[in-house]
Amino acid sequence: MSKADDTRGARRRGRGDGGRGTVRPIRRLGDPVLRTECDPVRTFDAALRRLVDDMFATMYEADGAGLAANQIGVAQQIFVYDCLDDRDRRHVGHVINPVLVAADGDTLVEPEGCLSLPGLRFDTPRCGHAVVEGVDVKGRPIRVEGTGYFARCLQHEYGHLQGQVYIDTLSGEERREAMRAIRAASA
Repeated sequence: MSKADDTRGARRRGRGDGGRGTVRPIRRLGDPVLRTECDPVRTFDAALRRLVDDMFATMYEADGAGLAANQIGVAQQIFVYDCLDDRDRRHVGHVINPVLVAADGDTLVEPEGCLSLPGLRFDTPRCGHAVVEGVDVKGRPIRVEGTGYFARCLQHEYGHLQGQVYIDTLSGEERREAMRAIRAASA
């Protein structure tokens, strides 16, 4: 998810968990890995910790607010995030093998972008509240709850792991506009 969508993103400080990783290339729309449902993580080891560190480093280098593993070519159920909620609270973390257990509340239609579709932003409907459950890099259960922009981020990144991109949630004229812009950007 693009940090440009978070109008308060400039208030963030530090690099969260990402100071140790290696920046990897971000896959762009058209790469089949972005349309592939990701596999669950089964091995919790040093390689997994390095992957999460690399994801943070890549997200920060791209000035993102979230990043899913398939966006760097790894078809595993992992995403990282660093963004603010609707009360200006900063949330930094990762979720492995996430399950979106709640997406509810008011539907908010706001501009949204994606690191895999750089420079493009479209008004995208998302629920104002989301809950994701999964595990951390040590396999310990975690539950992450978000509102506002953070809820949008959780839904966005979870969608990536299902083989979706945010434009899949668009309809009508907004979807037609997105498709025209994507064709124009790739021409």
